[in-house]
Amino acid sequence: MTDSNGDTHPNPGILRDTGRAIGGALVFSLPMLMTMEMWQLAYTMEAWRLAILLAVAVPLLVGLSHIIGLEDRRTIRESAMDAFFAFGIAAVTSLIVLTTLGVLAPGMSGDEIAGKIAIQSVPAAIGALLARSQLHSSDDDALGDREETYAGELFLMAVGALFLGFNLAPTEEMILISYQMSEWHAILLVAISVAAMHGFVFAVEFKGGSELSEDTPWWSALLRFTLPGYAIAALIALFLLWVFGRTDGLAFEMVVMAVVVLAFPAAVGAAAARLIL
Repeated sequence: MTDSNGDTHPNPGILRDTGRAIGGALVFSLPMLMTMEMWQLAYTMEAWRLAILLAVAVPLLVGLSHIIGLEDRRTIRESAMDAFFAFGIAAVTSLIVLTTLGVLAPGMSGDEIAGKIAIQSVPAAIGALLARSQLHSSDDDALGDREETYAGELFLMAVGALFLGFNLAPTEEMILISYQMSEWHAILLVAISVAAMHGFVFAVEFKGGSELSEDTPWWSALLRFTLPGYAIAALIALFLLWVFGRTDGLAFEMVVMAVVVLAFPAAVGAAAARLIL
């Protein structure tokens, strides 16, 4: 932008969006930026698993940008540009925070530094994109006016499950809890997870939730949204446990138990994503 004297100033809209993206990246990723297990993944995680994680994250970010974008007719190219912008902001934010905390220090190998930043950038990039809906000002267009589709709702649940599951999947507690649980504990936890998902969205009338019409039976929403949402959360949990190496060497029964454990917070994240977005 150029003033009457011919001086060029930064576009205030770009500065605003950048500030929101940085704020969102910090709010959504700061717990992970200050968690030892996340730092250690740079040592323990194979490069090919990290590559797969990033390969999954990129189209997810593009899809999220496309769904929550303010414009009525966004193209995939525009959504991809926003997604890569968010990822760049997330990487810079992670670099600054990790350096400030002393997690990144002189003498570290380039692979270690790149690995720590890349892992942290995935949740931070989600936060940077979500900042558009979380931190929008009152004069912005309402994001809630977008047209909702069944596939879009399921996609948002996958994003929420990935984000909250990402916080917990690298921790030892997920495996420790699965060892402590019996089969009856697992069955009860699945029931609680499904009930929590259904209650968050349809029963307790949170702002952003959905209301069932009088003609719609409760089991209809359960079959169309809640159970598919839980299945998505469980698949996301399995993927995260595998990509972080938590399933290596475990018997099939223990893998199932670990998935049930991680699917609980993932299911809550899936339900919360529908409310937030």
